[in-house]
Amino acid sequence: MATSRHERTHTRLIEHALDLFEAQGFEQTTVAQIAAAAEVTEMTFFRHFSSKELVVLNDPYDPAIADGVAAQPADLPALVRAVRGVRRALNGLPEADVERVRRRVRIIAGSAALRASSAGVNAATEARIGDQLIADGAPALVARAAAAAVLAALTAALFEWARDERLTLPAAIDGALRTLEGDDG
Repeated sequence: MATSRHERTHTRLIEHALDLFEAQGFEQTTVAQIAAAAEVTEMTFFRHFSSKELVVLNDPYDPAIADGVAAQPADLPALVRAVRGVRRALNGLPEADVERVRRRVRIIAGSAALRASSAGVNAATEARIGDQLIADGAPALVARAAAAAVLAALTAALFEWARDERLTLPAAIDGALRTLEGDDG
């Protein structure tokens, strides 16, 4: 499938930004440096990202997570639906994206500012999961607690996976989600 010029530029910006963030640190990297490395103007950068933080924090998998939760039978307990929905969504992550995700998570883990900003992104994902569970009939408190538990487990799994090269993404996610299911062995 042919990609548009916009998509190619977007991908180039992400790749050069990740390279620079890894080489010199997130805080030390400027938008001007990213734009220059990608051979575009700063204005072009801002057409793709409203801030350099969003290069790393934009999570294209949030809609898939909400869809995964929505696809679970509504008669299951909220936590079970949330766990199975997240597992379904993230186990379907294209292999080509896995290394880029690991790079993003490592950069986030290495920056206090990005870790703080990622809490906002996680809150939005948590709200989407909770809202989906509520829409399907779960009581609000139960839905919000299930969503919060799943996001906390997922965050722990991602940070551990980013630190440990031997750990695969499916194994990290599965381990964290099995813990929520009461199987920590």
